[in-house]
Amino acid sequence: MKALIQRVCSASVDISGERVGEIGPGIMLLLGVEKTDSESQADKLLDKVLAYRIFSDEDGKMNLNLQQVGGGLLVVSQFTLVADTRKGLRPSFSSGATPEQGERLYDYFVEQARARHAEVATGRFAAEMQVGLVNDGPVTFLLETN
Repeated sequence: MKALIQRVCSASVDISGERVGEIGPGIMLLLGVEKTDSESQADKLLDKVLAYRIFSDEDGKMNLNLQQVGGGLLVVSQFTLVADTRKGLRPSFSSGATPEQGERLYDYFVEQARARHAEVATGRFAAEMQVGLVNDGPVTFLLETN
């Protein structure tokens, strides 16, 4: 399972001109699910996302996590994140989860996030989405479970 996280001033997701998810300051998370992923890996990834120290303290050091700053979390499914791009000029998605497995684990991740964090917004699984964000820093990290 992979999560590309970005520290944002704000982020939003629109589908067909309708705003379906939006946060102010916090983390915009693109979630990619691979066929070998499980609920246990989703739990580990969520633990890391919520505790990852990417927000500045009073000294300007990245010492605070999402829960400490009370930021929002916007979770967007992103199957292209699991693409193998090492060879050729076309990405391979052979390691990606099936749509059914991907949706199940995406929904599980979001459900667990909502149980543990106050502000969680989402996109819509497998939808054609327009994602907007103001990256703060810029600060971007790729988190993976294996």
